[in-house]
Amino acid sequence: MGLVIDAHQHFWRQSLPFNYEWLQAPELAAINRDYLPADLEPHLERTGVDRTIFVQTQHNLEENRWVLGLAENLDWMVGVVGWVDLASETCEEQLLEFKNHPKFVGIRHVTHDEPDDDFIIRPDVLRGLKVLEKYRVPFDLLFYVKHLRHTSLLARTLPELPMVIDHLAKPRIKDRVFDDWEEDFRQAAKFPNIYCKLSGMVTEADRSDWKPSDLKPYIEIALEGFGPERCLFGTDWPVCELAGTYEEVYAALTETIDALSDTEKEQILGRTAAEFYGIDISE
Repeated sequence: MGLVIDAHQHFWRQSLPFNYEWLQAPELAAINRDYLPADLEPHLERTGVDRTIFVQTQHNLEENRWVLGLAENLDWMVGVVGWVDLASETCEEQLLEFKNHPKFVGIRHVTHDEPDDDFIIRPDVLRGLKVLEKYRVPFDLLFYVKHLRHTSLLARTLPELPMVIDHLAKPRIKDRVFDDWEEDFRQAAKFPNIYCKLSGMVTEADRSDWKPSDLKPYIEIALEGFGPERCLFGTDWPVCELAGTYEEVYAALTETIDALSDTEKEQILGRTAAEFYGIDISE
């Protein structure tokens, strides 16, 4: 098996001056503590995951600086998906601070928490996304199902911007629902600059009683639409711990894609992430 990259993991340290109020929600009590590299390393060793990509949790440039500092001392952390204020007139200036750091690989905004469901297609935000397109800095689309309808417009407006749908846009796996999700999801897959992360699914399933077979129909639709060359693996650790261990999440995906060829599995488990985020895995 080729190099395995977990393309979606987080860290947080609650003593830092960031907004971790969301962790105070009662349903998140199990992950309401610090999660740092030393907590992740044993899981990587047990699963054989070789490399990881950190994904932002804060709308704060200081988180970029903090995590890039961590990454400089971690050989296995090959990428940081950070944040810039897309709506700001200084968006380009903010991006240029980080763009040339060797481990800075992309941008994300917590779009699904914005009160305005149309936030991502606002003119000022599109202007910021065009800055990302100018420098070809990939963008993570953190959507709920209701936001998927915007993907076609984004893909057409920003044809040179690689974008990836995190967590399949969080379909209602627990309820085994497809009809509010599948059409827009398949439509998004028609655009070559749109990718899909096979991540964040266990927390959308029955958190106390899910099985890999619950995830499989959604993964199959993703693979039909995007193909292995535009699907990438991520655990969404430590959020996944609300429903399962790192090891269980990794095992669920590998079990679900086991019938694919070795080449296809290597693509999903590492090569797509490297290609999407521009990470050199030639060593």
